Amino acid sequence: MQVTETLKDGLKRSYTITVPAADLDAKVNEKLIEAQPEVEMKGFRKGKVPMALLKKQFGQRILGDAMQDAIDGAMKSHFEATGDRPALQPKVEMQGGENWKEGDDVVVEMSYEALPEIPEVDTSALTLEKLVVKADEAAVTEALENLAKSAKNFEDRKKGTKAKDGDQVVIDFVGKIDGEAFEGGAGEDYPLELGSGSFIPGFEDQLVGAKAGDEVAVKVSFPAEYGAKHLAGKEAVFDCTVKAVKAPKPAEIDDELAKQFGAESLEALKGQISERLEAEYHGAARAVMKRGLLDALDKLVKFDLPPSLVEAEAGQIAHQLWHDENPDVHHHDHGSIEPTEEHKALAERRVRLGLLLAEIGRKEKVEVSDSEMTQAVMMQARQYPGQERAFFEFVQKNPQMQQQLRAPIFEDKVVDLVVSGAKVTEKEVSKDDLQKAVEALDEL
Repeated sequence: MQVTETLKDGLKRSYTITVPAADLDAKVNEKLIEAQPEVEMKGFRKGKVPMALLKKQFGQRILGDAMQDAIDGAMKSHFEATGDRPALQPKVEMQGGENWKEGDDVVVEMSYEALPEIPEVDTSALTLEKLVVKADEAAVTEALENLAKSAKNFEDRKKGTKAKDGDQVVIDFVGKIDGEAFEGGAGEDYPLELGSGSFIPGFEDQLVGAKAGDEVAVKVSFPAEYGAKHLAGKEAVFDCTVKAVKAPKPAEIDDELAKQFGAESLEALKGQISERLEAEYHGAARAVMKRGLLDALDKLVKFDLPPSLVEAEAGQIAHQLWHDENPDVHHHDHGSIEPTEEHKALAERRVRLGLLLAEIGRKEKVEVSDSEMTQAVMMQARQYPGQERAFFEFVQKNPQMQQQLRAPIFEDKVVDLVVSGAKVTEKEVSKDDLQKAVEALDEL
C-alpha cells in the first residue's frame, strides 16, 4: 500500500492512496479463511466448503469490505503518522469508478483541509473584569410588587363606571358568523382582563368604555392562521352583555402573599427573591466577562483558518440573520442567501475562537460527563411536554443532536478553566449598568 502526497497548499492536502491488487486478494483470502469454519453449504459439511467455491459465492461482497478496510486503514495510518486532523470529513474518490475491475490496483484520491497548528496561550497573562451587582432592598421590593400585581384580585367599581384598560369585565357572550352562532363561541360569567391579549385581536379594545348592563356587539376577524380552521380568516360578531366592571387590586405584601408563592413567611420570600436576583446577576455578569475573555483571546491569537469551516459558518450566520429579519418564514424553501463581508468576518472570529477553545480543552483533557449530558437533555426535553420520552430516544439515535447539546457545555467548562488561570478583578456596579453591558453583547 502506498500513500503519495499530491498537494500541500496552506491547510489544503491531497494524497493518492494505492492498494495493490495482490494485497486486496490476500485480504479477501484472509477473510474467507476466517469465515470458512462457520460456513454451511448444501452438499458439504459445515466448515468443509472448498475455498474456490467460497470465493465464487462470497468473493465479491468480501472484496468490497476488504477495499473499504484497506482504505480506512491507510487513512488512519496517514493521520497517525502526519498528526494531521481534518477540519471536515475527508473527500475520498476512487479513480476509475465503475470502470474498475477485479485484478486492478485500487487508486483513491483523498483530499481535506487540515486543522491549523494552534499556538499556546498563557492564560495567566489575561486580565479580566467581573461585574458584581448586589440584590439591594429596592430590587427586592420591586420584585415583591410585581408578585403582588400577578396575584391581584378585582373589586367591583362604582355603579356606572366605565371600564378601562387593566380592568376586569365579567361578560356573557355569543359569537356569530353570518348571523349563525358557532360551536365554542359562547360563554357565561367570563372574567376578561382588558389589555391582557387573551382574546383575539380587537376584541378587548371594543369593551373599553363599557358599563355594567351594557350590550356591546364586538366585531372581529379571526386571524388567517387561527387554530380552528373553520374559523380562520372569518369575520364574526360577538354579542356581549357586560355584567360587572371590576378594578384591579394588588395583593397585600405580607405573609399570605409569601405562602401563595411557596414561602413560609414574607422574610423567607424576600430571601428567596434575593437569591434568585443574585443568581440572575451572576449569570449576566458571567456572560459579560466571557465576552471580555473572547475579545482578549481574539486579539491575542492569530492562525490560519480552514476555508471550508469559515465558509460553512458564514453561511449559517447569514441564514440565521435572514430568518431573524423574516420571522414569518418558518420553512427553508427560499433562495440562496449570500454571506456578506461582515458575516465572513464574524465567521472567522467564531471559527478561530472555537478552534482555540477546543484545543485548550483537548490539551487539558476537559470532558463532558454523562450526568452533565443527561441534565442537558432533560432541560431540552422540557420544551416538549408530554413528549419527553420520544425526545430522549431521538437524542440517543442522533449523534449530531448529541454534539449540539455537548458543545456549549464543553465550551463553558473550557471558559471556566481559562478564567481560573487569569487575573480577575471585581467591580461593583448597579443593576442598570449590568443591563447596559448585557445589551452591548448583541452588538457583535
